[in-house]
Amino acid sequence: MATGFGDLKVFSGSAHPGLAREIADFLGIPVGQARLRRFPDSEVSFQIDENIRGADVFIVQPTSTPVDPHLMEMLVMIDAFRRSSAARITAVIPYYGYARQDRKDKPRVPISAKLVANLLSAAGTNRVLTMDLHKAQIQGFFDIPVDHLFAAPVIIEYLARLGSEKLTIVSPDAGGAERARAYAKRLDAELAVIDKRRTEDGTAEVMNVIGDVKGRICILQDDIIDTAGTIQKGAVALKDAGAERVLACAVHGVLSGPAIERVEHSPVDQLIVTNTIPLKGDAQNCRKIVVLSVARLLGQAIRSIHEETSVSSLFV
Repeated sequence: MATGFGDLKVFSGSAHPGLAREIADFLGIPVGQARLRRFPDSEVSFQIDENIRGADVFIVQPTSTPVDPHLMEMLVMIDAFRRSSAARITAVIPYYGYARQDRKDKPRVPISAKLVANLLSAAGTNRVLTMDLHKAQIQGFFDIPVDHLFAAPVIIEYLARLGSEKLTIVSPDAGGAERARAYAKRLDAELAVIDKRRTEDGTAEVMNVIGDVKGRICILQDDIIDTAGTIQKGAVALKDAGAERVLACAVHGVLSGPAIERVEHSPVDQLIVTNTIPLKGDAQNCRKIVVLSVARLLGQAIRSIHEETSVSSLFV
């Protein structure tokens, strides 16, 4: 596999080596040889153990928990590849941390998603491959090419196998209605939206279901599930509105804090996530969680970027 950028090489940080191995297996190449360690004071130590001069290098590293160490790791790795004369360096970031801090919604706060974009460029990144950004306009924070993939085909293929004619895709808030509508269209399903409103004293949220969900299989669809509070409350509201079953799906299973406990004690029968972020701790033992792999999708994009063919067929 050689183009004007030399041999294709895939390297992994410590965030998700399993995903990097899956991608490399799909591409039919080994994961690149390197040593990633930490000094006693937690500083990152990185050394490449093979010649990468003139190579087309792809670094797989979601900036998931712990976000800052994984981000710093990636920056150090990029610098090492730049100084070792790689022809091109692509940061493969299945989950882009700090994406939710994409605007000034309060006085005197940072736009951290833009800061991370600046850091990646300053380190020497030539292009970025990412998946389901929290807001698509984050692509505009970069002055280098960004390939923005969507995990929808992987999730929709799984949901289609449910084989139910009574399927309703539910957006957990008004902001996600457009994304839920796209899923509903592909699955020939109905659409519903949960309207969240605070009570007059501001202590609780009242969930109003807009759309017919009675006797139907409802899929709560979101891009990120963090503490699972919205999913838990949404599932209860759907059950109260007469839903037969409630499932939830999201691209990025951040699952922090009380998330697993909430999922376990919610009416959600199944939580479908992708492996953009590795499951850790209690999440690994939660029987309600189904993990779908995006390795093939990322592998196809990496191959297209390397061979300089169109990636647009994957933007569905």
